[in-house]
Amino acid sequence: MIELNQVSLQRGTQTLLKEASLRIHDGQKIALIGPNGAGKSTLFALLNGELTLDGGELGIPAKWRIAHMAQEVEASERTALDYAIDGDKVYRTIEAGITNARNDQELTHWLDQMDQHQGYQVPVRAEQLLHGLGFATADMQRAVKDFSGGWRIRLNLAQALMMPSDLLLLDEPTNHLDLEATLWLEGWLKQYPGTLLFISHDRDFIDGVADHIVHLYQQQLTLYPGNYSAYERIRAEKLAQQQTLYEKQQTRVSEIEQFVARFRAKASKAKQAQSRLKELQRMELIAPAHVDSPFRFEFPCYEQMSSPLLSLEQASLGYGDKVLLPNIKLSIVPGHRVGLLGPNGAGKSTLLKTLCQDIPLLTGQRTHGEHMRIGYFAQHQLESLDTSASGALILQRLRPQASDQEIRNFLGGFGFNGDRALEVIEPFSGGEKARLALACVAWMKPNLLILDEPTNHLDIEMREALTLALQNFPGAIVIVSHDRHLLKATVDEYWLVDQGKVQEFDGDLDDYHQYLATRVELSPSGSSMPGAAVNNSGAAVDRKEQKRLEAEKRQRLAPLRKQLEKAEKRMEKLQSQLATVEEQLGDTALYDAARKADLQKLLTEQAKLKGELEEVEMEWMSISEELESAE
Repeated sequence: MIELNQVSLQRGTQTLLKEASLRIHDGQKIALIGPNGAGKSTLFALLNGELTLDGGELGIPAKWRIAHMAQEVEASERTALDYAIDGDKVYRTIEAGITNARNDQELTHWLDQMDQHQGYQVPVRAEQLLHGLGFATADMQRAVKDFSGGWRIRLNLAQALMMPSDLLLLDEPTNHLDLEATLWLEGWLKQYPGTLLFISHDRDFIDGVADHIVHLYQQQLTLYPGNYSAYERIRAEKLAQQQTLYEKQQTRVSEIEQFVARFRAKASKAKQAQSRLKELQRMELIAPAHVDSPFRFEFPCYEQMSSPLLSLEQASLGYGDKVLLPNIKLSIVPGHRVGLLGPNGAGKSTLLKTLCQDIPLLTGQRTHGEHMRIGYFAQHQLESLDTSASGALILQRLRPQASDQEIRNFLGGFGFNGDRALEVIEPFSGGEKARLALACVAWMKPNLLILDEPTNHLDIEMREALTLALQNFPGAIVIVSHDRHLLKATVDEYWLVDQGKVQEFDGDLDDYHQYLATRVELSPSGSSMPGAAVNNSGAAVDRKEQKRLEAEKRQRLAPLRKQLEKAEKRMEKLQSQLATVEEQLGDTALYDAARKADLQKLLTEQAKLKGELEEVEMEWMSISEELESAE
């Protein structure tokens, strides 16, 4: 068990934790969330022994093995496979012992150690990890220095997963993963037997892995049971109650202050005035609930539209002599909202770059409408930003006719408020640069948005703002993203890019997950069946049979869903009744001696409702867990 007791932690002059307490039990899978800069990564560094406390106590079992995911990796001549295996330091020690054994006795000792460690399976496990994270077989022997920054981060993740551990610390593990690798990692972490603490801004990933949420906010650590969806519901209820209590309290504060001001000078009332003044001093003021996101923006759309906006005819896509997607035919029209799916390396980014003319067609024809305006976002946009300029200057260069106030108002929606819009962007964080790159895309009023992993480096608040902006965008959207929540909320159809084809995918993200899980080799050429689900034995599953099985599953789970719905309705009713009672308790006249019986009756009713609500909430959690495990 990990225990933080009245912990205080500072970095420079900034206080990140102030007398914060938290208890983490063995085997829990906890997502650490909170605003950027709140101290999440610093807390990880503390748990990893890289920092010391400024106050309080931290207890971690002395024998616990702690694995963590490094955020940087130096260029190295080591192969990807060796680099991943390096994460298992015990294996490397045993390996060195076998190599350097001076006699048969030492060799026997180290061979026994290798058996106990199951070391002969270590290289196999490392290959499986790397495959799961998207590395091809040919990549195993490539040098680390030959990989790009994002792929090196994947190697760091593989190294952390390779280490046998009791506590696993992962800081934004999905940030450089595609959807397929994200789904694989989610499944791996579900099976991890130790204690997991991870930082992520991907709410669907958190929902799939976490059984508790720790919210780092205002220098405190608050533990919530359940996944991110449960956290949102519980916190929303708390904030609503907090706001109600705050408003009632402010009414009472005003009454006390008015009484003191009126009667402090009167001898007959002086004692009562002093009593109320002490009450005011004792009262713990409740901070108003601030739930508004700092980000609020939209994607302005170019006023005119062409139909189609963009078309490819008999097009071959790829690089140099390498054709990834031959003979492609597609058309994008106004209102199209498309999510691209497909395994790593199948050609999703190649398709996007070709649509944007970042790379030329190898053969075929690309045509676009007269009024087409593309807004393209990809990771290289961050690298191409002029870091010696301010955000305001960058937007002014794009549209010189825009006024300074118009630019500053626009940047404010992306979190660059006041003079922040005028600051040179060189020291900005990755998240801030990503926000600015999105602002540049939106600033040009596109009517076709082409987005390649737009959520990398963005926190949950900004991702939610991006989701809302895309929902309200009237133009066409083509997007690649590993953020399932963003895809579910913003696209209407999916195109599958696989086996050299681009075709409509008949299903949703759950169907795609199944497609990936059961994708098998069906022909000597290594081609599988795009768009068709297959079972574990490799036989094609008939679509009608699949729908029948899904219907049976829905029927089997229907009683649980009814119980859950009944519990939810009961909770809503109790919450409404409790709110009514607490509103009545806010009436100051109720506390007069003549109304003592009425007060007691309401207090009894309040206690009864709170007890019933707690029971129903526990029942709801139990049914939710049962339903989740059954699914």
